[in-house]
Amino acid sequence: MTAGTTRLDATDARLLLALSEDPRATVLSLAQTLGLARNTVQSRLARLESGGVLDPFERRVRPEALGYRLGAYVTVQVVQRSLADVADALAAIPEVLEVTGLSGVADLLVQVVAVDADDLWRITEQVLAIPGVQRTDTNLALRRFVDHRMAPLLERAAGTD
Repeated sequence: MTAGTTRLDATDARLLLALSEDPRATVLSLAQTLGLARNTVQSRLARLESGGVLDPFERRVRPEALGYRLGAYVTVQVVQRSLADVADALAAIPEVLEVTGLSGVADLLVQVVAVDADDLWRITEQVLAIPGVQRTDTNLALRRFVDHRMAPLLERAAGTD
């Protein structure tokens, strides 16, 4: 998991919480809400963006809205010297949403989406065809019980939990 090197303080956490509540808030309205100067809010937002703290906007788009109603997690065992090449090849598959390196038996956890079961079959065959991939195991995502979230951690960092 890559992360920005920017360390958040309580004010940053409050700013991010306010943005999560109203993602379209203007700098001026954030400043008023938080009791900060407009320039302070603007410079903090710029630092957070350039420091890699914020994920890209595309993270908010649900695959289902694009017709990808089936989600799966594929664990991949890789010939160790091929790890970077396999990761690059996985990045070239549009249906691959995320690839995470693991410790343990599997080397990679690959989050994929598919239109249906036949499409998932095609995608997993594509993954298996990558040179350096030794074995895969596919698990269907049946239901999301907890959406990706940061609010509890931001609340803790802001001192509001």
